Amino acid sequence: MSFQAYLDKVETQTGLTPRQFIALAKEQGFDESTKSTVVLNWLKQDYGLGHGHAQAMVHVILKGPVSYTHLTLPTILLV
Repeated sequence: MSFQAYLDKVETQTGLTPRQFIALAKEQGFDESTKSTVVLNWLKQDYGLGHGHAQAMVHVILKGPVSYTHLTLPTILLV
């Protein structure tokens, strides 16, 4: 299952988009300094997410909508 598939499943299950989860997390006082387990437990308890789906949302909430650190960009060779 792709990362996007996890996010799509969370939206289908909860009716909330990743951006809405980011806003809700801010309302809870969560930010990039919040421990991931705190956010993980909130998502599992309040929204009934399974561990993997909650973990995907934790990444989005704590790292932002896009994290370029996990992308491998192609090398362009100029001849």
